Amino acid sequence: MANIKSQIKRNRQNEKRRVANKSVRSELKTSIKSAVSAAEAGDSAVAKDALRLAQIRIDKAASSGILKKETAARRKSQLTKQVNSLLG
Repeated sequence: MANIKSQIKRNRQNEKRRVANKSVRSELKTSIKSAVSAAEAGDSAVAKDALRLAQIRIDKAASSGILKKETAARRKSQLTKQVNSLLG
């Protein structure tokens, strides 16, 4: 446990950010899974909408620094590829 005042504050800030980032990451995973499951079900319109929403969530996570720019681009690319292959 830190006994320096600035480090105690830094620990509080880090914890708040960790919890906030955790919820965003969880939401990301959920949106990606919903896009893939919609594509597996064969519903093209729903899958395209879910894919678009997942890509928006990935972009927002990248812009806020939760994901790196290259990681976001890779995830979007892989997700699009996977959804398109499932839709056939």
